[in-house]
Amino acid sequence: MAVPVVAAVVLLLVSWQVVVDGPLLGLDRSVRAAVRSSHRDHPSALLDHLGHLLSELGNGVLAVPVLLAAGRLAARWWRRAGAGRWWLPLPVAALTAVLIPLLVVPAKAAFARPGPLGDPLTSGQWGWFPSGHTATATFSYGVAALLLARAAGARTARWLTAAAVVSALGVGAGLVWSSFHWLLDVVASWCLAALVLWALDRWLPRTGA
Repeated sequence: MAVPVVAAVVLLLVSWQVVVDGPLLGLDRSVRAAVRSSHRDHPSALLDHLGHLLSELGNGVLAVPVLLAAGRLAARWWRRAGAGRWWLPLPVAALTAVLIPLLVVPAKAAFARPGPLGDPLTSGQWGWFPSGHTATATFSYGVAALLLARAAGARTARWLTAAAVVSALGVGAGLVWSSFHWLLDVVASWCLAALVLWALDRWLPRTGA
């Protein structure tokens, strides 16, 4: 129970601080200043390119097809493992793809937080909180790993979990390094995804693998 409790507390705390422009946002400004200082004092085209590449892992054009393909593959693995509801990964993957914008877009519009570059929001523009790319990556790769791991061996399951975690962390780091998002935008999306993944992990049946 520690995972959902910590994720919920952090998500609520960060969201509250964004609403009231609280002192915790000083962490965002400190990280932003450190990133700008690193760019200025140690310029690196390689790191800048890497930051953009990692950020793109959270693009729905890439992440959602991976999620849907994993759902299809997981259904085959579940059927081979003798699962009764072997088809379940297909709707789970599809519903996850729909759930991401349903959770993130209204929150962005409600909080209407400007990005780290300081440009004011234009009419009809969504805010930056929480991070859509981080949520897309964490949800997509996390659910994909969860579905596949249900019918995989222990070693494969560990690799799938590690890949999902590294991808989520990499996308967050790339977004912050590239000044596409504040750190707390990323943290909020990690927490939101952790709550959904924790619940899904306890709801999905075991295949016996």
